[in-house]
Amino acid sequence: MVTEQVPGKVDMDKLVSLCKRRGFIFPSSEIYGGMGACYDYGPLGVELKNNVKKAWWKANVQERDDMVGLDASILMHPQTWVASGHVEGFADPLVECKQCHQRWRADHVKDGRCPACGGELTEPRMFNLMFKTFVGPVEDEASVVYLRPETAQGIFVNFLNVLNSTRRRLPFGIAQIGKSFRNEITTGNFIFRMREFEQMEIEYFVKPGSDEQWFKHWVEQRFNWYSNLGIKKENLRLRQHAKDELAHYARDCYDIEYLFPIGWSELEGVANRTDFDLKQHSKYSGKDLSYFDEETKEHIIPYVIEPSAGVDRSVLAFLADSYDEEKDKEGLRVILRLHYDLAPIKAAVLPLSRNEKLIPLSREVYDTLRKCWMVQYDDAQSIGRRYRRQDEIGTPFCVTVDFQSLEDRQVTIRERDKMRQIRVPIEVLKPTLEAKLYGEPLDVLPPGGKKWLGFE
Repeated sequence: MVTEQVPGKVDMDKLVSLCKRRGFIFPSSEIYGGMGACYDYGPLGVELKNNVKKAWWKANVQERDDMVGLDASILMHPQTWVASGHVEGFADPLVECKQCHQRWRADHVKDGRCPACGGELTEPRMFNLMFKTFVGPVEDEASVVYLRPETAQGIFVNFLNVLNSTRRRLPFGIAQIGKSFRNEITTGNFIFRMREFEQMEIEYFVKPGSDEQWFKHWVEQRFNWYSNLGIKKENLRLRQHAKDELAHYARDCYDIEYLFPIGWSELEGVANRTDFDLKQHSKYSGKDLSYFDEETKEHIIPYVIEPSAGVDRSVLAFLADSYDEEKDKEGLRVILRLHYDLAPIKAAVLPLSRNEKLIPLSREVYDTLRKCWMVQYDDAQSIGRRYRRQDEIGTPFCVTVDFQSLEDRQVTIRERDKMRQIRVPIEVLKPTLEAKLYGEPLDVLPPGGKKWLGFE
């Protein structure tokens, strides 16, 4: 489903074209005509995606004392989804065009007519979004299982396992990154809405009565995570769910919304799920999922605060927000101003030409740097064209080896955003790049470094 383009934002078609041309994202099974709402991450895309997940894990698990990680199975006991309410209630209203027979979510159709051909639509019927499959050789009702539609339930059913193995005390959280599957009726807008996608979710368990405090904490933390990684604050906003919009078990919920090329849409949700999930799984499994509070000497069912983000939507937001174009004497310069932590390639080594005298030193520099970061070696076409290629994929720094380098063993570092250059000895190249990647101001020179070229 395609919506109108937002003025001032990068055109979605332009972004899709860049992603395919430069190896970020490809249509799945494209040689067979593609698979609707499924995409493959290419050589650069998988690096960007991994960097987004790494940054999320670092902020929410590595740098916190109150969080542990989990990787639960995609296939779970089918009673899990009965207890969670997904078997009965995880459905969207479906309508079908009587003329072209395309199907749509009823709440995505604005004027009651088919968005494709304008034909008359059927009455809505509820359509369950979970994918069914079978375990074992016999395909009958007893062997039905589901591909998980969310990662959260894997955390809830492991609550006791984590509690007993880590001896955690409230408040504490369990974080997970993993694939989920939803048989969406209406898809589209590139990787914004897909049938196979990846989530970054936290279930943060707290004492009843402290939930509002922790809910506010996580709304603030998650909003700031995006801006800290370079998303412009004017492109982010919070939207509180109305009472009639809340899930029946939720006490409160905020969406962190981003101004995508298609308009304001949800990037992440932060919900106060109360004690619904643990109570449901206690009821259906017969296991006591309570927590013993040492202070009050009572068993309690913790409340849960859930920040739930989409990896793919985050990737799309970071791509869209970093896209920039500048006119220069050579035409149009396209830049992805990705945060250094997210950039797929941290540095590119570029010999000035393919002259065979430059190759040994260039390869020496390349082999040294790629032990530390993802680095590219590029000697095809003119140096100007190679700079442009690296700008377009978001590479923060280019390292040029020229004929002078053969005499003084110094190389030139060229910075992506302002195109400033500095010449440094090869022996301090690695610590210099490390300092720059960690955010040292660009006007700070490394030991042995000369002044920025062209800047006094």
